[in-house]
Amino acid sequence: MRFLFLAFIAVPMIEMWILIEVGRVIGGLPTIALVALTAIIGASMLKRQGIATLTRAQQRMESGQVPATELIEGLLLAVGGALLLTPGFVTDVIGFSCLIPQSRRALAEAVIRRGLVQQASMQGFYQSGPGSAQGPYNPDSDIIEGEVVERDETDIDRDKLN
Repeated sequence: MRFLFLAFIAVPMIEMWILIEVGRVIGGLPTIALVALTAIIGASMLKRQGIATLTRAQQRMESGQVPATELIEGLLLAVGGALLLTPGFVTDVIGFSCLIPQSRRALAEAVIRRGLVQQASMQGFYQSGPGSAQGPYNPDSDIIEGEVVERDETDIDRDKLN
């Protein structure tokens, strides 16, 4: 909690100092233009990288795998996009590191290695019910769990209208 508090105080102060120093060297308008340019480039990168990450996640799901790495990368993309829209150079550096594929994958793999997210197979993901002792979902099974619901005449007549 202290880390977040310090980050919310220290980062804006550092950003202001750097913006003032850069403005002193290259001028105010070029500094503002540079900040705007990084936001535009970041938005473009975010769009391309987001689509690529979504495509990889869909491919992994179709092959029966949980796209844990892609989900973490998606979160990093969102964080990176938000940081690039925040005016400043420190946040731009962190934001671009979340948008560049190689550094983003390295960050995502580090999160997984640290055990903050556990990967699972899709087969272990499906269960036959909460607290079920039957184990993983078996698509070849003839058993279908369900619930019997009694219907009256009005339900049957209503279904005919649809």
